[in-house]
Amino acid sequence: MQALWTVLLLVVSNIMMTFAWYGHLKLQQMKISDSWPLILVILFSWGVAFFEYCAQVPANRIGFRGNGGPFTLVQLKVIQEVISLTVFTVIVTVMFRGETLHWNHYAAFFCLIAAVFFVFAR
Repeated sequence: MQALWTVLLLVVSNIMMTFAWYGHLKLQQMKISDSWPLILVILFSWGVAFFEYCAQVPANRIGFRGNGGPFTLVQLKVIQEVISLTVFTVIVTVMFRGETLHWNHYAAFFCLIAAVFFVFAR
């Protein structure tokens, strides 16, 4: 159950972080934030990132083997990176319609799957 909670919280965390890092670009594209000064864009992103941390920190605490969870630090990091890139890809292809996936993106995803396999291999 801890593994499931860890992964779910990491998914929520990465959705929030993707919006914090790239959402302002979509707002600019939609002519909502194109006149905002940079400091306001940064504060907006920080505000969104706060909620990312509210999911990321508990995910790592719940999932870490040192706290009774099922994952080592390396495993947590690899899981987080795979979730991060997957969430990013889904959000960017939905929000930014002009972005397309190419063969090298699929090859990179295959490498990520291989990374997960190897990090959990004994």
